[in-house]
Amino acid sequence: MTEKEQPQHTAHHSTQPPQTASSMPVAELVEARLAEAVLSEPVKVLLKDALGEGEAEGPSSVGRIYLDSVFVEGFRGIGPRAWLNLSPRPGVTLVVGRNGSGKSSIAEAVETAFTGTNTRWLGQDATRTSNWRNLHESSKTEVEVKLAVEGDTDRSTLTRTWTGNDIGDCAGTFRRPGHGTVPLDQVDWKQALTDYRPFLSYVDLGRMVSGKPSQMYDSIATILGLGHISAADHRLGQLEKALGDAVKAAKNEVPELKNALYALQDDERAVQVLVAIETKGRPDFEALEGLVAGLPATDDGLLAELRAAVDVQGPDLEQVGAAVDRLREALAGVEDVRLTGAEDALQRAHLLEKALAHNNRHPDEASCPVCGTEQVLDVAWAASASAQIDMLRHEAKTAEDARSELRSATRAAQDLVQTPQRIPVALADPWNAWLACRTVSDPGELAQRVHDTALTLADACAAVKDNAARELEKRDERWRQLVTRLASWTEKARAAAEGEPRLGHVRKARAWVKALSAELREKRMEGFTGHSQRIWEKLRQESDIDLQSVTLQGSEKANVRKLVMDVTVDGEEASALSVMSQGEQHSLALSLFLPRAATADSPFGFIVIDDPVQSMDPAKVNGLAQVLHELGEHRQVIVFTHDTRLQRAFTTQELPVTVFEVERGKSSKVHVKPVTDPVRQAIGDARALASTKNLPEAARTHVLPSLCRIALENAFVEAAWVQHHRSGGSEHDLHAAVADADKLMKMAALAFFGDVGRTGDVYRELRTRCGPRSVDLLKQCQSGAHSAGARIADAHRFVDEIKDLAQKVRTAGVTK
Repeated sequence: MTEKEQPQHTAHHSTQPPQTASSMPVAELVEARLAEAVLSEPVKVLLKDALGEGEAEGPSSVGRIYLDSVFVEGFRGIGPRAWLNLSPRPGVTLVVGRNGSGKSSIAEAVETAFTGTNTRWLGQDATRTSNWRNLHESSKTEVEVKLAVEGDTDRSTLTRTWTGNDIGDCAGTFRRPGHGTVPLDQVDWKQALTDYRPFLSYVDLGRMVSGKPSQMYDSIATILGLGHISAADHRLGQLEKALGDAVKAAKNEVPELKNALYALQDDERAVQVLVAIETKGRPDFEALEGLVAGLPATDDGLLAELRAAVDVQGPDLEQVGAAVDRLREALAGVEDVRLTGAEDALQRAHLLEKALAHNNRHPDEASCPVCGTEQVLDVAWAASASAQIDMLRHEAKTAEDARSELRSATRAAQDLVQTPQRIPVALADPWNAWLACRTVSDPGELAQRVHDTALTLADACAAVKDNAARELEKRDERWRQLVTRLASWTEKARAAAEGEPRLGHVRKARAWVKALSAELREKRMEGFTGHSQRIWEKLRQESDIDLQSVTLQGSEKANVRKLVMDVTVDGEEASALSVMSQGEQHSLALSLFLPRAATADSPFGFIVIDDPVQSMDPAKVNGLAQVLHELGEHRQVIVFTHDTRLQRAFTTQELPVTVFEVERGKSSKVHVKPVTDPVRQAIGDARALASTKNLPEAARTHVLPSLCRIALENAFVEAAWVQHHRSGGSEHDLHAAVADADKLMKMAALAFFGDVGRTGDVYRELRTRCGPRSVDLLKQCQSGAHSAGARIADAHRFVDEIKDLAQKVRTAGVTK
């Protein structure tokens, strides 16, 4: 069916109340308040971030979103593709059908297309939620919803497809002309689906008033449109908790960390950590991180002494041995040449050199400076002495080489003695004895002392080095056990210290959000309560319960929060849920739920309600029709129901409504078609059956009269409702009477006399009002339910006669 084939609604304009602090979109109001707030820039930045400024958004919905059509395939009770075409504008549409016809499958498909799940399945056993795929059409499961977005000339498309066997194995996409296709979770009304959820099922109604106090609170708090602020407060709360927990965690670890450090107070690293932790203002994190990284200490403490002892390098005994051997060999060489001619020649050469040097200094001296002989050291003597010196030097070379080697060996032995940068205290004496070897000039003594002190010092170094290594290992092991803990604490403490200024800003930002939230909640609750009271007044009808107020106690994230509904019963104060019947509770739930559709924050111009009539008294059904009609003046309201009372309530009160009927055939083939009323629908079904070629006898004798009987039953029920409504009788009494009229004769008696007990007068009254043929027709319809069936000669004529009879029953003239 095309849009043109459906009844059109008259467009409504300017039906929303003027925007005030309680009705204008929260985002706009918050932005204005934040611009005016006297807050530091860091606090404002935090608020903007928490409120979502700068976050990536999906395609912008220029105006409200309305449903244009729904296509469902392979989902729940729908097999091959079925569709429901709607008028995407304000107005009320009823989608009716018997239980099992597939109407709820369509309602659930719309909700699932938007949200990916369905509230009916929440908390249900897996066996109940596993049959979401249709048994007759399992090859493809898809829901497609065409949307009309105000301001757009073309339709947008929301598509949900499944690829796996689990209900969650699906993906949603949104295609808007001019904006492309994006995943559904990127669309900017994702959060609005939670805050202003436009779907209400029978299960939701029960949960609205029978859930936990916190759940009831949340169901209303989100309707107020403060989810934007609540989410910001939640984000700030999480940040405050993270920063606060970091500060607390760092502070709470300090006592135990100090105790562990005190246990290592003989380790200067522990002392340095204690000093760094207790630095005034904030810990010295640079010093702490250096200690954690194992950087060398700058002082001369015990650890430095131990490290020096471990690193000490004593004399190299191999080098010492070689030097001593060389020195001793040099001494032996000198001793070998001392008693030889070489030594004598060397001595004589030295003597002549000295005499010649004296003569050169005193050439005019007349006598020998040694013996006093005159004119002995003359020129001739000098020439002879020089020649003799050369000869003696040649003869003395062996002695000179021996003495040179001794001097070199002596220097080499002395050079082995080096002064280290740091001498461990335990090595002071042997090291000083070793250093004293440099002052020994006698080669023989030097060789012995170098040998002896080197052995002593090497043994001492080995012992000190070994002891220091063991002590250092022991201390390092204790330190290693602590340093991991210290590293973790240092990291947390630095983060906490750096975050403390930010924590102060967060607390100020959160205080601002809480104050604004409290103010807006109070103002919006005033409007919400007033709207709920107006709805309740229409739904209560004959109820003696008066809804006084609806308030929220607590806050969105408080452990103790609840919805408080104050009512009076005949003027006496009472608790709402303790005095209300099930039907009254559902009416109250509708009073609490429906105002969400009127909020200016919601981007949804539609609301889908499934099965709202159950447990409702007849009087409340009339009131519900009025409420839905008023809501439909500025919202697209689609109601799915199998209860014909709601349709009748619209008809009898002459309220405009569009009605579709859902039929389910074999293999889950579901068809949706427009209908005017149940009587015509039954007549249409009967006429279609009568037109069937080669109609089986059983269909003629049993099915055809049964369809006509349904038409008459609905005609009698409508007549009863019209009569009762006009007379001003009790709706509750009529509902009880209709429930008792379980047979066609009782229903006729109720329509004619308002009394199901007067079945004996029905034939007479029917003959009087509708003609003698009417009794025969009624009996034939009754016979169809018996084994023999009804004898119908002309099927088409029979249907025409039933149609005329039903029309006479329905007319105002039937009633007295």
